Amino acid sequence: MSREQLVVQQARKAFQTGRSKPLAFRIQQLKNLQCFISERQNDITDALKKDLRKSENGTLLYEIFGLEGEIKLALSKLAEWAAPRPVAKNLITALDEVYIQPEPLGVVLIIGAWNYPIAVTLQPLVGAIAAGNAAVVKPSEVSSHTAKVMELLHMYLDPEMYHVVTGGVPETQELLKQRFDHVFYTGNSTVGKLVMEAAAHHLTPVTLELGGKSPCYIDKGCDLRIACRRITWGKYVNCGQTCIAPDYILCEPCIQDKVVDEIRKCIQEFYTNDPKTFTDYGRIINQRHFKRIMALMEGSTVAIGGGHDESQCYIAPTVLKDVTPESKVMQDEIFGPVLPIVPVNGLNEAIQFINEREKPLAIYVFSSSKKVIKKMMLETSSGALLANDCLVQYTISDLPFGGVGNSGTGRYHGKYTFDQLSHLRSCLIKNLNMEWLNLIRYPPHTAEKLRWAQMLLTKQVNMKRWRQLAQVAMLAALAAFVVQRFLR
Repeated sequence: MSREQLVVQQARKAFQTGRSKPLAFRIQQLKNLQCFISERQNDITDALKKDLRKSENGTLLYEIFGLEGEIKLALSKLAEWAAPRPVAKNLITALDEVYIQPEPLGVVLIIGAWNYPIAVTLQPLVGAIAAGNAAVVKPSEVSSHTAKVMELLHMYLDPEMYHVVTGGVPETQELLKQRFDHVFYTGNSTVGKLVMEAAAHHLTPVTLELGGKSPCYIDKGCDLRIACRRITWGKYVNCGQTCIAPDYILCEPCIQDKVVDEIRKCIQEFYTNDPKTFTDYGRIINQRHFKRIMALMEGSTVAIGGGHDESQCYIAPTVLKDVTPESKVMQDEIFGPVLPIVPVNGLNEAIQFINEREKPLAIYVFSSSKKVIKKMMLETSSGALLANDCLVQYTISDLPFGGVGNSGTGRYHGKYTFDQLSHLRSCLIKNLNMEWLNLIRYPPHTAEKLRWAQMLLTKQVNMKRWRQLAQVAMLAALAAFVVQRFLR
């Protein structure tokens, strides 16, 4: 028996004891996760510095704060999220209990990503714990130092219920052979297809948080200085290794040079004239990705940056101008600090350009015109649409985060993670009385019975607006009618 098979069996056996279902257990595990983040903060920041050369403040801002917020939200809202959810009734079920009861799925597999290895791996775990599941966590082997820190989770969480499996592709493949109740994967669409294929053997539902080429349209009438400032920040955070970073700019040729000038000013302001030595500018994760990004730039005109050092996996903040749709850099998600500008003749051509490609994880539009923003919203499809800023949609727990089509399936953050990793069970509890009411649905099915059945089934009852006494009176009158008409 493989280690991976043994781990999954142990997690399932622990789940079957039922001890993860009480809210008290879930709350304690979430608090323990808080302790892990707090007590191991130095280990986490040190690991991320080694993996991605993230600064301590950058780790706090882009990894830790959001994760802590998710845990605090789950702790404050867990009782509400886990409570039965009443639904509207029809007249036939007016006196019954009808509700949705969230219940745990079972054992969840969480496969994390390397670009934000703490945040995107542990945020789904917050939802898995809150929903009452057991979980197996597979950190990315690419961010190897952070994966080692993740192994310390067994010191904080129930070691039988929550497991961390480290390793590379063979370990991931072996995990995917096992039967889980949900698989949550963050990464690229190529691997996402393999995950979905493996899950299909067990009919296991999946959440795929993928990426893609998120476009950024700049309307010529907007404030270019502010637009480029926000785009520069969104693009070069984490050295461009962000799934929702603006992948490329669409703008009219008449403003292209102005956009380049403004981005150049912002790069100098944010990262100085020497980003290579600047604390808050990171590195490409490894040489394989360094070479991949460098190859994407071949054949394009460099307007800003272009400097690189393979020995340090360093690529300077770079802008490419006059990029064509056929360019190498436009064929795949860049996932690095390279920003192509593709000239288009206005909004309609930009929308057409976007719609001819796979649906992205995010669309960014910068404009002072509500009509322009509305048109982009109505005539395109994406996981999210953000006007006049970048990335900040990720920080709002009440917004579902996820893709559509090639950019992913399923959603998470806040209550959405809880619901994604729960079974929303339909429940209807009746009493064994008032059998007379069922005479309308029992054979023989006469025309008069059908008319009454249609009325009773299609008329909804709002319990907040109807007094119980009025309902009883109505049902009593209905009973008298049914008895008189149909009871023999």
